[in-house]
Amino acid sequence: MTEKEEKTYSISELAKEFDITTRSIRFYEDQGLITPLRNGQTRIYSKRDRVRLKLILRGKRLGFSLAETGQLFELYDADKSSVTQLSTMLKLIELKKAELHQQMDDIKVVLMELVTVEKRCRDTLADAKQHKTA
Repeated sequence: MTEKEEKTYSISELAKEFDITTRSIRFYEDQGLITPLRNGQTRIYSKRDRVRLKLILRGKRLGFSLAETGQLFELYDADKSSVTQLSTMLKLIELKKAELHQQMDDIKVVLMELVTVEKRCRDTLADAKQHKTA
């Protein structure tokens, strides 16, 4: 297949495939993350755009911001060997993991506080009921 014959996609095809809205796809385009060709008002998405869209959505699921995803795309475009991109990705993964561990620690603290408050409420309620019947 030559470059001209490369498979292309419409915005509705991609929206359906990835179960997202066409508005989301246009937003990613506005952010410069994907760059479809245009035929008048019609957007024509390439295989590259489709792959990038898939990576954007995967990055979102992993907690990466669009700016971080865009940074990785820029690094890849500048260095096709992926060495810089992979090194940056590893740094981002470490930061994301540290952030998630901190969130888990914070959640554990909040859960312990809730258990303590719940116990106090139950004890106070039991005392109130006991005094009411006395």
